[in-house]
Amino acid sequence: MSERIAEVSRDTLETQIRVRINLDGQGKGQFDTGLPFLDHMLDQVARHGVVDLEIVAKGDLHIDAHHTVEDIGITLGQAMARALGDKKGIRRYGHAYVPLDEALSRVVVDFSGRPGLEYHVDYPRARIGDFDVDLFGEFFQGFVNHAAVTLHIDNLRGRNAHHVAETIFKAFGRALRMAAEPDPRMQGTTPSTKGSL
Repeated sequence: MSERIAEVSRDTLETQIRVRINLDGQGKGQFDTGLPFLDHMLDQVARHGVVDLEIVAKGDLHIDAHHTVEDIGITLGQAMARALGDKKGIRRYGHAYVPLDEALSRVVVDFSGRPGLEYHVDYPRARIGDFDVDLFGEFFQGFVNHAAVTLHIDNLRGRNAHHVAETIFKAFGRALRMAAEPDPRMQGTTPSTKGSL
């Protein structure tokens, strides 16, 4: 399997974003988005997905964080799709349950080539510090649309909003890791009876 590394830039009137991902990395992350709590969540994806991930973003945060968060999701999705290439030899499906104290979340992913998001999360409060938790849904929708994956995210329980978010992002990283992992029994084979994804 060739190197699974991609770098993608997105420049609009609202945001300038650069994402670099190495799917076969060591879990190293570098983040500068202007949104410290989002940086913390992205670090969970890198660490628990065991991918090397660099994200630099400048956005119109003087308005709000919506454009920046959504566009980071879009650009990460594009980088993921590019790094995976034709998807031959991968496991395709991944899932993870992750607890953190009282919180528990489940994430299931399919590198199906069909964008679809089922996002079922009720945060116990609207903000974590200065971060609007509604924007996590926008992040995942942007990712799904541009990575062309089916993604199910369910928070099963949790009273602490920080814990809820952290379990989701850790589970997201672990599910991506499982789905993108090379399957030694599927070398050179597309994991679909259609012959393509």
